[in-house]
Amino acid sequence: MSKGLRLDEAMHPLTLLSVGVYGKALPPQNGAPVRLTVPWKYGFKGIKSIVSIELTRERPPTTWNLAGPEEYGFYANVNPHVDHPRWSQATERFIGAGGVLDVKRQPTLLFNGYADEVASLYRGLNLRENY
Repeated sequence: MSKGLRLDEAMHPLTLLSVGVYGKALPPQNGAPVRLTVPWKYGFKGIKSIVSIELTRERPPTTWNLAGPEEYGFYANVNPHVDHPRWSQATERFIGAGGVLDVKRQPTLLFNGYADEVASLYRGLNLRENY
């Protein structure tokens, strides 16, 4: 599988190389041994089980974008104003203290609530076309 980020996204202070979760080593099902965490993007953009890193001059083709370009954009930023072709992204499920029995819907926040920190990365970019 191939994923891609712009260099400014990869170098942003909120972007993390994760080797653990909940105080323990990252298990295989969570992307061991190393996973890239980009909190303002949708989960499919999370790079799991990193094998190599390559810098390119051109935007690379990515697995999900090749599989369904009308459904999965390159940027994959959390944006409540751009619906997935098959569902709304205006709200999201919040799982409360009661687990899956305590699921409520809440408004989705632009950039997953990190707009103040990351919106400047996309200044001048049409976020409806570049989702």
